[in-house]
Amino acid sequence: MKAEILHIDDCPGWEEAGRRLRAALDSTGRHDTVITYTLVASPADAARVPFAGSPTILIDGTDLFPSACRTTDLACRVYLTPAGFAGQPTQEQLNRALASQR
Repeated sequence: MKAEILHIDDCPGWEEAGRRLRAALDSTGRHDTVITYTLVASPADAARVPFAGSPTILIDGTDLFPSACRTTDLACRVYLTPAGFAGQPTQEQLNRALASQR
């Protein structure tokens, strides 16, 4: 399994998303999966990858939380969580999304 987080430099949520993804990978038995962090520094960079705002969490090249919102804008992404909109998915959302990947 390949895990990747696409992010912009100014996004405050990408590091926490990485910590939560690591915990979710570990809790689903994927301890050996390495998370790659890819800086999206320009609209051209964003056009080359399935970027939906920062952070975009990819598993095997596919957005773990798919939407129709691909963008070349260097912007933060929002996720709908049980508590409302947030800059990254909750730990539970990540756990469930990864568990459905089996």
